[in-house]
Amino acid sequence: MKKAYVLEQDASLPPSKTKSLMTGILVMAIVLASGWQIGFSFSELMDGLPNMWELVVQLVPPDWAYFSEVTAPMLETIRMAVVGTTLGGLVAFPLAMLAARNIFFSRWVTVPARLILNLIRTLPELLLAALFVAIFGIGPIPGIFALMLFSLGIITKLFYESIESIDPGPMEAMTAVGANKIKWIVFGVVPQVMSSFISFFLYAFEINIRAAAVLGLVGAGGIGLYYEKTLGFFQYGQTSSVIVYTLIVVLIIDYCSMGIREKLT
Repeated sequence: MKKAYVLEQDASLPPSKTKSLMTGILVMAIVLASGWQIGFSFSELMDGLPNMWELVVQLVPPDWAYFSEVTAPMLETIRMAVVGTTLGGLVAFPLAMLAARNIFFSRWVTVPARLILNLIRTLPELLLAALFVAIFGIGPIPGIFALMLFSLGIITKLFYESIESIDPGPMEAMTAVGANKIKWIVFGVVPQVMSSFISFFLYAFEINIRAAAVLGLVGAGGIGLYYEKTLGFFQYGQTSSVIVYTLIVVLIIDYCSMGIREKLT
């Protein structure tokens, strides 16, 4: 009895200050070692600050007349994000079901599904876009495929983790009355996770608007082509216009998406 009281008393004690101090020292040592290995230097950073300020000065003011020229590619960027996110979401739904261990109990199903997911998430969207540009040529199609795979990786990862945290009661009740796997998923799983899936879909769409604006740097269509064009010719006023235009579109989409997600929760 006395021993149990001592253990309970020890568990209520706050963490040791020595442990926190050693953790802080270890983290700081890792950060410093990483900076040293990559050649990070505060002196070089300070030397480059004046050049950064000169660039900011050249970006102001934006060339407002350039807005009319970049409206069409901006709309193309939005369409790329819409199509790419939709295709990625359609594939992510069944793949997340296969990856969830509380839906398919066999490791022969969940492990390959997660392996495919990890492989997709390993490749950055710029690399995917560059690969698809080499296959399909310059235009929006490579961007759409790159965004599709990028969305697939994000949505599936978040979605199967959400599936694994659902209430198992409805599935157990359906199993007891002899429901097959399809009915089990449609009536026991989907109603619990549909709002989460829509939320993750909208989150991926927000990210893809930003990502689609950059994919044009490798020839994957959209507004990114104008980033490359204006920066290449040192037309910083026009570059600033593209940045401001992209910011306005992103803010509008973020606001609308946030409102929809709040209604789902």
